[in-house]
Amino acid sequence: MYQALYRKYRPKNFDNVVGQDSLVKTLKNSIINQSFCHAYMFFGPRGTGKTTLSKIFARSVNCLNSIDGMACGKCHNCLYSFEKECVDIIEIDAASNNGVDEIRELKNKISLVPAQLNYKVYIIDEVHMLSLGAFNALLKTLEEPPEHVIFILATTDPQKVPETIISRCQCFSLNRISENKIVDRLKYICNEEAIDVDDNVLKEIALASEGGMRDALGMLDKLHSFANGKITINDFVELNGFITQNDLKILVDNIMSGNCSEVLNLISSYNDSGKNIIQIINQVMLFLRNLLINYYISNDECKYNVLNIIQLVNLINEKMFDIKKSDNPTIYIEMLLLKFINDFIIVEKNISREIKDVLINDKNLSNINNFNNNYDVEKEKKMLDCEVKQEIKNLKNEDSCFSNDELILEKLYNVMKIRVNNTLAFADKKELNKIVDSMNIFNEHTFDNDIGYISCALLDAKVRAASVDNIIISYEHESIVKQNLLNLEIITSVYNKLTNSNFKFAIITDEQWESERKNYINTIKEGKKYEFIEEPSIKLFEAEKENDIISSSAIELFGDIVEMD
Repeated sequence: MYQALYRKYRPKNFDNVVGQDSLVKTLKNSIINQSFCHAYMFFGPRGTGKTTLSKIFARSVNCLNSIDGMACGKCHNCLYSFEKECVDIIEIDAASNNGVDEIRELKNKISLVPAQLNYKVYIIDEVHMLSLGAFNALLKTLEEPPEHVIFILATTDPQKVPETIISRCQCFSLNRISENKIVDRLKYICNEEAIDVDDNVLKEIALASEGGMRDALGMLDKLHSFANGKITINDFVELNGFITQNDLKILVDNIMSGNCSEVLNLISSYNDSGKNIIQIINQVMLFLRNLLINYYISNDECKYNVLNIIQLVNLINEKMFDIKKSDNPTIYIEMLLLKFINDFIIVEKNISREIKDVLINDKNLSNINNFNNNYDVEKEKKMLDCEVKQEIKNLKNEDSCFSNDELILEKLYNVMKIRVNNTLAFADKKELNKIVDSMNIFNEHTFDNDIGYISCALLDAKVRAASVDNIIISYEHESIVKQNLLNLEIITSVYNKLTNSNFKFAIITDEQWESERKNYINTIKEGKKYEFIEEPSIKLFEAEKENDIISSSAIELFGDIVEMD
């Protein structure tokens, strides 16, 4: 009869246990020193080795010739402990034997000495399933068992075990097994079983198993039965209800571009073809998480707004429990994505359009020459006139100009130069200290569905200088500066609303700040001063007063935070 891989390759000694090195070392040392306890509790996620370690430990404490804390596998006790007829290692399923009567019967048998081994070991699996009466019946026996008895309790849910039980046990937490260790174990088993499989399939299995070796082996077993010959990534995708990487990119592209109709069509088609919608939304979250990792660690270009990615990942992660418990997860996911698109993507598009409309009509660049002597005002005016004419032409034909963020950023950089100059012209140390202190308020809003991503952006910034009107903040990477400049109106509105203030922001890189700081110091040493430059009339960035501050987009953004006077 065929034996499942997770049973066939279940570790029989400590050296074969994967991913629980610290616990294995502790148990081996306790056997070497003969200092093992009368009661243990192993808890951790499913498939990480709780029951396996319990059985190995039960055999090892009874071994007559243990070697470095491990059972020799050859002595009489070792051979007997592997037999089905062994009555001294008792495994009890608490899920089906959870009543008071079963525990009382167990108590009556405990006093009996072991039949052949040195210790009688009781392994109670899923102990959290015991009833309260059963726990109470076990309590006294667990505290003072006979010298020949060892209890090992195993559970995936230690929160449901009474503290009085936990306090009487030596507790060990088992970790999720790392993806690399699962892959290495799967490769070993594939070599032993002559299973031909692509390496990328093993990585996907390790990822999908969520740190559980049993789940990983079960998935490999299923794929081996499904595939004809070599197991490919297509076999994995089809059998487990996932979608391909190409389909995943298409779905994410449509979400991040705010294409609601196509997102709904794609989810409907996945559902009709029998795909696992929960697995797909998990794929989306992991895909976006990898984009962020590559963006922040490898400095790779990111085609999407980073703050939107963070917001969507947080939203999915926060709602994952509700998704899994929902009667209709497909509808839940559809509504979740529509909410995200309407709350962030569409709002961002509207704000970007407003920024561009204002900037197209703004040609007041004359004062920039006061900020930088090398700046050719007349040349900039001519270039701007050409750009304005072209944009007006585009506006008449179509809205395609709204996708060109580079033009926006070019104009915003000019505004940032003026704001840096004006901030340094009236720099105030007291104002700077107040603003640094005010940043603490955003810690309370980092997990807010509406403004959490803006709060994180503000907390990540370095506050460099301040005046009564302006604040200079900086970031390490140019890419982050670009992202936050495109969200400048939202950042300004969030800060001013939560701090009850009326500031404008200048956002630059750390490198630019160092350059500005040196110039400022040299200017002061020379006995000169920075002259105030009138800022271009960009209505969008002017702080509104009283009721005007609450625009329709801000009400959508803040929700309950905004109070109408």
